[in-house]
Amino acid sequence: MIKKTLFFGNPAYLSTKNEQIVIKKPSSDEVRTDGTANIELEKTIPIEDVGICILDNFQITITQGLIEKMLQNNIALIHCNSKSMPNGIMLPMVGNTLQSERYGIQLEASLPLKKQLWQQTIMAKINNQAAVLKKNTQIEIGNMIKWSQSVKSDDSDNLEARAAVYYWGHIFPNIPEFKRDRDGIYPNNFLNYGYAILRAIIARALVSTGLLPAVGIHHHSKYNPYCLADDIMEPFRPYVDDFILTVMKQFPQETELTKEVKAELLKIPVLDVTINNNRSPLMIAASTTTSSLFKCYSGEIRKILYPIISL
Repeated sequence: MIKKTLFFGNPAYLSTKNEQIVIKKPSSDEVRTDGTANIELEKTIPIEDVGICILDNFQITITQGLIEKMLQNNIALIHCNSKSMPNGIMLPMVGNTLQSERYGIQLEASLPLKKQLWQQTIMAKINNQAAVLKKNTQIEIGNMIKWSQSVKSDDSDNLEARAAVYYWGHIFPNIPEFKRDRDGIYPNNFLNYGYAILRAIIARALVSTGLLPAVGIHHHSKYNPYCLADDIMEPFRPYVDDFILTVMKQFPQETELTKEVKAELLKIPVLDVTINNNRSPLMIAASTTTSSLFKCYSGEIRKILYPIISL
């Protein structure tokens, strides 16, 4: 089932009743004599239909009861800062009935296995980057294809970085001064927002599979609770890049994250991808990928299933 992504960018009061998210908003009437605003019911949404919820307004009130219900239903709750950029994710501590057993299997994964899994990850990422370049530019991609086929265990030659320099240097031909930098010029802000949504999707899928998002196969940092999510999202990033190119064409005059732009970026969870020769929404594909990752850890299979963009 494809889960909904909810975005709240205006003041709202969020609570729960009868397994529903109850959404109320301030009414247009004047405040009451006690200084509080009148509120009126806007709508209700079944909690089980939701996969991601984004809170992007400091005047949103959400009840503890609703937070509990969201976590019970494995909803990724994303908080945005004063600049309307996602800066926090809340996920359930328990997302799978066999979680303790799966943690043990994940933590016992050997270093050679992790190096092979990272090799597969980077091969898929560079392949998808090459496909996005081919689709959107006239740039030669033969070198990218060669790099994707030449990645060694643990990407010991760091072909990911070599491909990134070439990719980011050509993906926005109309912005020759572009450099991929979180704090850099447009459309870095679009990319940051899209990747934050993608990260939440992958983290949610990992928790559902019963894996620890903090224990990566390559990324490792004592300050990063989502190292594994950052690993697994790499081959998915080019799908976001390609979609953002479409959004840029749709809103050629917009360089800021307007409500209209955000509304488009919220479609990322339902983007069509191809995984294991089947078409699938990105959110469903993420679960296919994380499930295959666990099977690699447990020795059932030897290759992660990643979505692949055809060249």
